[in-house]
Amino acid sequence: MVFNNSVTYNQVGGGGTANSLWKRIKHMKISRIVFIVSFILISVALVTHLYVVNVESEENSNNVYKSRSQLEAFEDFSSLRAADLKLRIDEMLRIKGTVSVELRELESRRQKLQFDISSYNQKIDELKQEMSRQQTELDRLKISVEQAQVAQQEAVLRNTPELALPKPLFPVEIPSKNSAVDVRKSGNCRMSTCFDHSRCSLTSGFPIYLYDPDVFPVVGAGFDVDGFLKTTIKQTLGYNMHLTDDPKAACVFLVLTGESLPEHETVRNNRYTLPAVPEVRNGSGLSARKLQELPFWGGDGRNHVLLNFARRDLTPTAALAVQNVYTGRAMVVQSTFADSQFRRGFDLLIPPILGPPGGDVWHECAPMLPARRKYLMSFQGELKVQNTSKGIDRETEALDDFIVEHLTDMASGRTQDKFMLQFQCIPATEQKFLSPFRDWSLCGTDSSRRSVLRESTFALILAPERHIISSTFLQARLYESLRSGAIPVILGGDQVELPYAETLDWRRAVILLPRARITELHFLLRAVPDTDLLFMRRQGRLFWERYFSSVQATVDTIVTSLRDRLGIPARPVQNIVAQSVFNGTFVPLKSDPPVLDAEPEESLGPIEPPYPSPAFRRNYTALLVQSREAWNDWGDPFFLYPQLPFDPVLPSDAKFVGSHMGFRPIGRGIGGAGKEFGEALGGNHPREQFTIVMLTYEREQVLMDSLGRLYGLPYLHKVVVVWNSPKPPLEDLRWPDIGVPVSVVRAPRNSLNNRFLPFDVIETEAVLSVDDDAHLRHDEILFGFRVWREHRDRIVGFPGRFHAWDLNSNTAWNYNSNYSCELSMVLTGAAFVHKYYSYLYTYWMPQAIRDKVDEYMNCEDIAMNFLVAHVTRQPPVKVTSRWTFRCPGCPVSLSEDDTHFQERHKCINFFTRVFGYTPLLNTQYRADSILFKTRIPHDKQKCFKFI
Repeated sequence: MVFNNSVTYNQVGGGGTANSLWKRIKHMKISRIVFIVSFILISVALVTHLYVVNVESEENSNNVYKSRSQLEAFEDFSSLRAADLKLRIDEMLRIKGTVSVELRELESRRQKLQFDISSYNQKIDELKQEMSRQQTELDRLKISVEQAQVAQQEAVLRNTPELALPKPLFPVEIPSKNSAVDVRKSGNCRMSTCFDHSRCSLTSGFPIYLYDPDVFPVVGAGFDVDGFLKTTIKQTLGYNMHLTDDPKAACVFLVLTGESLPEHETVRNNRYTLPAVPEVRNGSGLSARKLQELPFWGGDGRNHVLLNFARRDLTPTAALAVQNVYTGRAMVVQSTFADSQFRRGFDLLIPPILGPPGGDVWHECAPMLPARRKYLMSFQGELKVQNTSKGIDRETEALDDFIVEHLTDMASGRTQDKFMLQFQCIPATEQKFLSPFRDWSLCGTDSSRRSVLRESTFALILAPERHIISSTFLQARLYESLRSGAIPVILGGDQVELPYAETLDWRRAVILLPRARITELHFLLRAVPDTDLLFMRRQGRLFWERYFSSVQATVDTIVTSLRDRLGIPARPVQNIVAQSVFNGTFVPLKSDPPVLDAEPEESLGPIEPPYPSPAFRRNYTALLVQSREAWNDWGDPFFLYPQLPFDPVLPSDAKFVGSHMGFRPIGRGIGGAGKEFGEALGGNHPREQFTIVMLTYEREQVLMDSLGRLYGLPYLHKVVVVWNSPKPPLEDLRWPDIGVPVSVVRAPRNSLNNRFLPFDVIETEAVLSVDDDAHLRHDEILFGFRVWREHRDRIVGFPGRFHAWDLNSNTAWNYNSNYSCELSMVLTGAAFVHKYYSYLYTYWMPQAIRDKVDEYMNCEDIAMNFLVAHVTRQPPVKVTSRWTFRCPGCPVSLSEDDTHFQERHKCINFFTRVFGYTPLLNTQYRADSILFKTRIPHDKQKCFKFI
């Protein structure tokens, strides 16, 4: 009962408490209720905020120290013992090492991935470049196919119809004897009336036959041809390519008639005596009967040439006496002629033989400078005339006296000019003869006259009597004047004939005046400027060296003059037969095409098969069209060359109208920029290629590297390697396959002159002379080739040099390779030269220069610059900005030797003495491509990207 009451109490009490609380709340003020609720809400917000802040703080701490273990993060190490702490540290180090290894592995994987990415990018770039190159190569192949088709069509047209040799003009036989001789006709002979052209075909090569003077003497009893002449003429003609020992094939027959010892039995005015006259002798010893007995005389002497040389005996008696013998239709070649006896266009006037048999003659000449010498004019001579001479021209005698008087007054007058005029020989001349006509003999000896002429600006030559057009004395004076560089002034020049006047332009070397201009002579000589003085002196020296100086020069000029009359081409110049360094059983090893450094990504030209330059296309027209230049400018009418750098150029419209053969105009004629430019050669000349000639000496690897760089070079026809070493190439040496033939030629000996030998394996006009250590890009080579095509007669190349005056000595030149705005030489270690100049260098240039090159093992490039400048009177052409061309890392060459420059100084001065002057000329510009540094539209290409 109690229990229940208590429960009831609790229940009743609890309910009472709630009721009492409710009652209290109900009796509380509303403000207190709002305050309590706000407090509770604010407290809850603060607690929540603190909780969130603590949670974020813990998350940040976990991010920063996430690599740390829970032991490090949450335990307090201060309460640990030392042993436990050491264990904890070891654990931490182990964990650190493991993490480091993982990190290194990750870094390695990252680097490998980056390397792979870089490699793939590089491969992508290479593939893009390869695709670009292949596209360029494809375009080149397309162009090559098109040009090959054009070339095939041109070849078909060129060979249709086939040109055959003409039929022979005559049967092979000796001249038949003609019994009926028209004496009057033979006395007025011309080539059209007295020469048998049927024996001289255009394709015959002009064969000549020499009667042996020991077997067929043509002088009478008591006479004999000078022994020196007989031996020298036979030996000299033996070197001439026109000589034949078959009289049936001969075009002309040479008969040596003088010089012989003269007799006093001179038969005058008997030139046209009939052949039936028995032995007739005269001052020359020539016998008419002996002429008739010549086996091929043919009754009238047609196609015979009588060579009446004067050497020791300079009297005109012997020469005139020959003309007193009946010579029929034979030509007379000598130094003295009367006007009535000289058959113009038929007989040939020549100088006397006063020089050596042959060889170098430059040392006989005087220097060309200074232009004005000590004496303005000189003359040494004495008037000689035979006492029994009939019909003396009194007017000429009086005029000669007036001339002597006026010249004497001029020399002694008030003038600053010095004269050396001597009209009487002092001491008396040793020549005891008397001339059959009025003529001026020589005074003194050859050496005394030479010493005067070397100091004379002009040399006076007085003509003989009016009816004498040439005398041996006059020709001897002309010879000596030209040799010493004294410009001949011929007073009475309106009456005289000069040697080889059909071909030589004497107005360029001699002043010809009529006697009446004697009073104006001094005025005229003072009016000649230095430029014309040196031009005439140089021209006179060219005439003397090439046509007068020696027996060889005289004989060759006579033969060439006769051949030139007939319009027959000369014999081809001789090439040097190339001997391969490889014997018949050894085959050189070849390697794969080399992998080259990337060339500029541009189309430099089409790929073509080897195409040699057309040769001997102007055989029958070169000396017709350019005969004057051959005789007077080039000084070389003796040989026929495959091509000339002076060949005429067609008008620009000819390549489209009737003469298109071989031409490759840019854009087929409409022009264009870089793309069209790279597809064709264009220019003013037909298509062609070039040959590289490379001189090497025991530098096999350098040579192989240089050859390898030539792979894929457009327009390259062939590479000729001149092997200067006495040792053959190694048998295991691998020669790179560069896509064109490589001819390795054995040099006859170790000489730098071998660089310019005219080898027969060189089949192009353009020759790129390159050192084996030269490093040239393809675009540089092709640009040089294109420039050379416009300057074919000049040296076109890269490294420029110049000759500088030595201010210390004031008498010599120095070689200079410093940077300069003026050049005079282009080194042939990297230069284009026409093959024609290799013939001149080998056969035409004085041997002393080649000997000096061998002595120093140096200066062959300077010699070639001297030669080309001497022939053309033009400076070389430098291309691009390249100043040097040596490859990096190559072995030391000869040019690095300490004495190299000293030798080159000496070479320039020695070559100047040989030529008589310094032919080098200065130039102040270089050649770059047309669109170089020019802004062009984005859709156009430049001619060359880097040039």
